[in-house]
Amino acid sequence: MDLLLLLLLLLLAQPVSGKLRLKCPLNFEHQDGKRPWNYYRTGDHLISIVSSATRILPTILPFKIAPCSQLDLSFSFGHLKILSYIFAIQLINKTPQLLCNLTLGYNIHDNYLNMLGTSDALLDMLSTGEANVPNYSCGRKDNILALLDVATRDISIQMSTLVDIYKVPQISIETTSEALRDKTQFPFFHQMFPKEGIQYPAIVQLLLHFRWTLIGLFASDTEKGENFMRTFTPVLVRNGICVVISQRFSTTHHTTALREALPMWRQVSVFVHFIENVPLVERLRSFHLILEDLPGPIEGKVWIMSVLRGYQMNKHRLLKYVHSIWSFLPQVKKRPQGDAFDAYFFADHQFQDQYFRCSFSKHIFSVKGRRRCTQKAPLETKEKRNRKRVKSDGSFYKVMRTLAHALNAAYFSQIRRQRKGEERLGAPSLEPWQFHAFLEKNEFCNISQFKLYLDQNGDITADLAITSWVFLPKEDPIKEQLGSVERERLIINQDVLSRLKLLNKSLPQSKCVESCHPGFVKRAREGEPVCCYDCIPCPEGTISTQEDTEKCTKCSDEKYPNEDRVQCISKVITFLSYEELLGIILVSFLLLFFLTTGLVLIIFIKYRETPIVKANNRDLSYILLVSLLLCFLSSFLFIGQPRKATCLLRQMVFSIIFSVAVSSLLAKTITVVLAFLATKPGNPVKRLLGKSLANSIILSCSAVQIVICSIWLGDSPPFPDSDLYSRPGEIILQCSEGSVVMFYITLSYMGFLAAICFMVAFLARNLPGAFNEAKFITFSMLVFCSVWVTFVPTYLSTKGKYMVAVQVSSILASSAGLLSCIFIPKCLIIILRPELNTKEQLTGRINVKT
Repeated sequence: MDLLLLLLLLLLAQPVSGKLRLKCPLNFEHQDGKRPWNYYRTGDHLISIVSSATRILPTILPFKIAPCSQLDLSFSFGHLKILSYIFAIQLINKTPQLLCNLTLGYNIHDNYLNMLGTSDALLDMLSTGEANVPNYSCGRKDNILALLDVATRDISIQMSTLVDIYKVPQISIETTSEALRDKTQFPFFHQMFPKEGIQYPAIVQLLLHFRWTLIGLFASDTEKGENFMRTFTPVLVRNGICVVISQRFSTTHHTTALREALPMWRQVSVFVHFIENVPLVERLRSFHLILEDLPGPIEGKVWIMSVLRGYQMNKHRLLKYVHSIWSFLPQVKKRPQGDAFDAYFFADHQFQDQYFRCSFSKHIFSVKGRRRCTQKAPLETKEKRNRKRVKSDGSFYKVMRTLAHALNAAYFSQIRRQRKGEERLGAPSLEPWQFHAFLEKNEFCNISQFKLYLDQNGDITADLAITSWVFLPKEDPIKEQLGSVERERLIINQDVLSRLKLLNKSLPQSKCVESCHPGFVKRAREGEPVCCYDCIPCPEGTISTQEDTEKCTKCSDEKYPNEDRVQCISKVITFLSYEELLGIILVSFLLLFFLTTGLVLIIFIKYRETPIVKANNRDLSYILLVSLLLCFLSSFLFIGQPRKATCLLRQMVFSIIFSVAVSSLLAKTITVVLAFLATKPGNPVKRLLGKSLANSIILSCSAVQIVICSIWLGDSPPFPDSDLYSRPGEIILQCSEGSVVMFYITLSYMGFLAAICFMVAFLARNLPGAFNEAKFITFSMLVFCSVWVTFVPTYLSTKGKYMVAVQVSSILASSAGLLSCIFIPKCLIIILRPELNTKEQLTGRINVKT
């Protein structure tokens, strides 16, 4: 059949073959040194690996050589990476507790960091025969279990599009495109590592923990680098971190734009880097040249690598201005006994001849055929030390170990089905689509060697380890476990920070200004980055308890800030109490005046039949003295903690009693005037004299005040209240007047009565009579009006308990004024000058006057 097909092709090629040989003859001779290769070993199940170990160097493409021979390759250390993969699979096969009676084969391809190389690798992997023809199964029989994507470029979509047709699970151990998370389009794609970006919140937490608010941000000029700058910069800004140096690096050309931000290079000490496909030392060179041009001493800079990758660092002259390099890696679970991923093997440039048998496919259709290297001997381990020792890739070993656990789980599932009477599937009969179910997220997190879990969106994330390489002058760098991120919570190893201080390598500062202390708030400077600000004290009534606070917190109504405005203190409850000095003084005067009034009342009762007591209506004197007693007692309603009953009674009782007292004085004054007029012959005023007139005056004047108070109680009565704002640090318990208008109406009415009494007494002050009280009433009303006129502005200008003290003092002063001006002179005559307290003395003085 093959012979017939060959003859047919020769016949078809005859008409054009002459022109082709004349214009562009092709040479299909293989050039062994530059031939694409693939490493292969058989096994019960085959793991296909697409890696990026080799670069394609730019070259002119001639038309005389087969396309597959036109690749100018630079192998460098790529073969050591491939050998590390092979050695990890070899260790898995040698571990009996991982795979029972099974072996893993491998089929490793290089994609040469381009799409064409990827397509060629996939075509060769899916073609099980000698030719690169998919679905043509003649010759080699391969049982492909899964495709491992360890390529460094974002070409996983290209792979998924092809391998999904064959239902081959594609396992990526690199960060990939967000599009691949869509299970409807790529159902057989599995992400072995967490999605890209899980380390970004950890970087932000790290910057905020060390208060690094002024940073530089750098990324490669690739699609991933652009996505990093686009997504990470807003995250930094939202957390108050200023990106003052931002630059994307070319992966193929030198970057000269770094000098544009030269003034900030001395102030910025922390740089976050997204480096892809570029050696770290190559990127360090650009920074070294910039910092070397700055005058004066340069503080060491901290590099924070944003790619989930480990680094091996050695002493280098370009690390002169680097304080430390920090990186993130997923944390590893506790190693089980017998785990040997920290293993070494030996290899040199002759490794292919020693361990592999390499040959080319000679099939006529294999124009893109690769140099296939089949392993013929196991790689030597570290027992033999006569050659170069190479450490195996621990991360890849963990991935392979996870796949081995998944494969065991798949076969145990087959055994359980067999026990239920279903058909048993042998080892070679496990199909890729059957293996797919054991790589789902939940199963994978359980069997993975990394500390993986599912976030709230159902995506795979991981606990991270933070590694730091600290560089010392003229010494090898020191590797430290700086901390970790567990369930998105940052944990810093304080012992490492202490060791850095001992090494004189304390972490540098990277901020515009010193932090605002508690009690202060940040105020942005106009025209400068938001990280450059001034610190101003918190406004009145607010506090700040943390450094660099952007907004002060207001204390609750029951609390107030302390002097430093860093803590809210409970306010002191104040009112005019009996225990404090002011209350004691007022109560002392109150009792003194009350007892004095009581004594005067006793004297007047005892000497009630004497002329001086009888003069000017004895009953009015008793009413006035009782009113004064009640006035002094009413002061007790103002002292002590305000309660509902006291708030209702205090102003009402005070205003009514004082109205009675002033009304009795008014009745006394009118009685004096009428008594003088009655002495004149033919004056009809004599008929008005008597108790009825005096009682009518008292009742009518007091009734008006009672009506006013009744309206006040019915409309808006007083009630207990708390004043939280008048005095800082105090909660003033007081009685709210309910209606301030009614309060001043009662005072105004009382003042109106006092004014009328004062005017009548003033007009009658010169009337004759031995015991004429008009003069005393005039003086008493003058004192009374003076006290209450000064009361109003004083009352309004004070707060809290001092308002109550002012009113109590006014009550005592005005009542004492009435007592002293009207009754004390009479008591002195009664006690000290009894000879003047006679009817003859009274009538004599009247006769003399007339």
